[in-house]
Amino acid sequence: MFEENVIRALVLSLLAGLSTLLGAMIIFFYKGKSNKLISASLGFAAGVMLSVSFSDLYPHAQNLLTGYAGKTAGVLLSIGFLILGICLALFIDRFVPHEKYDEKTGDRPHADLFRLGFISMIAIGLHNFPEGIATFIAAYKDSSLGITVAIAIALHNIPEGLAVAMPIYYATGKKGKALKYCALSGFAEPAGALAAFLILRPFINDVLLGAIFAFVAGIMIYISIEELIPSSRQYGHDRLAVFSTIAGICTMLLTHLF
Repeated sequence: MFEENVIRALVLSLLAGLSTLLGAMIIFFYKGKSNKLISASLGFAAGVMLSVSFSDLYPHAQNLLTGYAGKTAGVLLSIGFLILGICLALFIDRFVPHEKYDEKTGDRPHADLFRLGFISMIAIGLHNFPEGIATFIAAYKDSSLGITVAIAIALHNIPEGLAVAMPIYYATGKKGKALKYCALSGFAEPAGALAAFLILRPFINDVLLGAIFAFVAGIMIYISIEELIPSSRQYGHDRLAVFSTIAGICTMLLTHLF
């Protein structure tokens, strides 16, 4: 039989993960394809990922690793794991085919948007998995702390759902497929909580969590700079793309109020 605090922790992580779907709801308010909306959504997604990486994941990783290994070693370790994440993203990017913008015909690579959405789903899922572990641990130890952490993560996940759903929807025209991939990234959250309960409890420590957070930050930084920002600017709305990226950064920073 599950203990009450275990059930509470698992439920909170599930609700936090499902909040990713709230960000995907925007696809039900638009019909057809709008290049402005694509530019804005991709720019916004880049801002979200950069903000999460630099204001949440990496600082958390550095604090955990410096607390364990000291300032110099901790900083070097966090940078090392960040670079490893970037290298993995670079490896994935190298072996996943691109569909380039055709300057002669003016065709926009809507099909390539599926690739962007798919890679974003992987990155956000990897990000959500350790968040699920963190939510479980917080709620398992203290119900009020667990609720606070779950609310903060849920607010983070809403714009992340947009980052996955919009490119996939515009690539395929299928809302169900966009929601499916968005749900997959969201379910990484309760999967992390379940893994924490069933497998990882004896092994979770500051070094492991710090390494995971820095590694995922590296993946998200690479995707933002190499994929999302250039793609947001290739639809002829450069300024909109820039402002949308800034809006994504500010939106995630505002979630620190909670």
